[in-house]
Amino acid sequence: MAKQQWVGDADHSELGFKIRHLMITNISGKFTGFTVDAETEEENFMTAVTKVSVDVDTITTGNTQRDEHLRSPDFFDVNQYRYITFVATKYEDVDHDGSYTLYGDLTIRDVTKNIKLDVEFGGVVKDPWGNTKAGFTINAKINRKDFGLNWNAVTETGGIMVSEEVKIHCEVQLIKK
Repeated sequence: MAKQQWVGDADHSELGFKIRHLMITNISGKFTGFTVDAETEEENFMTAVTKVSVDVDTITTGNTQRDEHLRSPDFFDVNQYRYITFVATKYEDVDHDGSYTLYGDLTIRDVTKNIKLDVEFGGVVKDPWGNTKAGFTINAKINRKDFGLNWNAVTETGGIMVSEEVKIHCEVQLIKK
């Protein structure tokens, strides 16, 4: 089988997250700087060797003060831990309809945990410029404290400011090289 190389199309991809704030609403954010590299056998993504690198300094939530706090040692500490990485370790075909479970090692602040991602494969197409592209919708949940992201504050009524659970939602397009 022929090996195929794929890279992330940053212009048509988004790595996003949501977290509960004051336990009454979700705050959304995303990382705008990242790379995705995958090697498949033919176009079989269940065989992919996949690596993702996210530049934490590119975090944006739409609020400059919050973004600076997230970059600080209270959270990501970007001066010491500039990148988040993910390396795929195992694929499981869930229901033979293009959805599958992907397991991989996520590293944040030099802490590595194996996590589970729910992946919906959108298919492979040629764009109007002749590029072969593959699309994926990816969802997961992680506990931020598992990765040393422990900062929190208590409200006047005894509630917490930020939930431990982080919901990850990504829309990813890959381009065949």
